[in-house]
Amino acid sequence: MSEDTPLIQSMRAAVQAAPGDVALRLHLAELLLDAGQAAGAVAEVAVALQHAPDHAQARELMARAIAPPPPAPPQVAATAPAQAPAGTGAGPAQGAQWSATDTGPAADTSAATDAAGPGTPRGGFDWQAAENEVGDVVPPRFVEAPLTVDGSGDPGDADAWEVAAPGTVRLADVGGMQDVKERLEAAFLAPLRNPELRKLYGKSLRGGLLLYGPPGCGKTFIARAVAGELGANFLSVSVNDVLDMWIGNSERNMHEIFQTARRQAPCVVFLDELDALGGKRSRTQHSGMRNTVNQLLTELDGVDATANEGVFVLAATNVPWDVDIALRRPGRLDRTLLVLPPDAPAREAILRYHLKDRPIESVDLGKLVKITDGLSGADLAHVCEAAAEHALLDSARTGTVRLINMADLLRAAKAVAPSTEPWFATARNVAMYANEGGTYDDLVAYLKRKRKL
Repeated sequence: MSEDTPLIQSMRAAVQAAPGDVALRLHLAELLLDAGQAAGAVAEVAVALQHAPDHAQARELMARAIAPPPPAPPQVAATAPAQAPAGTGAGPAQGAQWSATDTGPAADTSAATDAAGPGTPRGGFDWQAAENEVGDVVPPRFVEAPLTVDGSGDPGDADAWEVAAPGTVRLADVGGMQDVKERLEAAFLAPLRNPELRKLYGKSLRGGLLLYGPPGCGKTFIARAVAGELGANFLSVSVNDVLDMWIGNSERNMHEIFQTARRQAPCVVFLDELDALGGKRSRTQHSGMRNTVNQLLTELDGVDATANEGVFVLAATNVPWDVDIALRRPGRLDRTLLVLPPDAPAREAILRYHLKDRPIESVDLGKLVKITDGLSGADLAHVCEAAAEHALLDSARTGTVRLINMADLLRAAKAVAPSTEPWFATARNVAMYANEGGTYDDLVAYLKRKRKL
């Protein structure tokens, strides 16, 4: 391949300065092609086609660059009879026969191949090198990835869902909420810690628990703490992980999620926003959503009595009254736990956590805990964030760095309205008029205790 001429060198510099200029790159490719650098021309045209796949000139140049060179004209024997080698005694006819045989097209092809090197086609163009060069420039447009259903396919791709290893979060890390911890101990932890008693009483390791309550009160954190206590893997599932626009894919996704959990047992499957995944089928007009709920019911039941052994299903929702009633029958999500706004010990733990890495002075946590009654965990985090923001702006305005003090926190706490109030306004109506079978007795007791009912 010949070296670049000054014109080609200047054109390369121009293309590097404007890599998206298709016309400039095609001009460089044409210069390379005229200079006999077909491989370089192919690479440049390939990049141009990435920017403009339907460019007519680019397609024409590519066809020219990859076209094989025209065959060399066959050698014609000399018109004058060749003289035979001395001493052979051959006549003119013998000399003509020797020329036609040894200087014809076959001999020319062999000579051209040998001159270009072994394995190089006629014309001296290395097609393999050109293919490798273009392969680096133009990536494959489509990649075939085998789908894994029911554990079939490539074993390395068997689990398409991300399963977190047992974490370090424990129920002791959840501040306060003693009632919640006792219910969780009875539902999951005690049977696991006492295998002999579990066997004696015939207690299965399968089961489901529905966490419900106002938003921002730590339902997801509690689910992770349960997984940590169990020493189990954790698989978090949201509506985006399941629902699909194509018919049948949502049900398949739901099945694959539970198949993954069964392979990774013991495993906690956390179904976040259960009302979106298992809403009441009577209110659902789309058959695809009804089929998804049906598939979830099937997976909770398990194929046989031991299919879900070691699979613990925790679900969370802000609106349990919108969850399909079949999901809450015995054997599925049969236990319900109300997760309320943090109590005083929990509020103190949350405030300590969000203030521990911030510069503070003279903060009376006891007073702060009293005035933040009714705030959710998310609200408390916002109080600390707002206090830090006020101190930062004050420091920037005065030019003197100061610490976050009690005044900043009190001011922020007064400005934050409890985000749980709209939820309790709706829950109050449910507790009063839709508490069939005592489903929401714990909610009624809380509302009465707080004089909200």
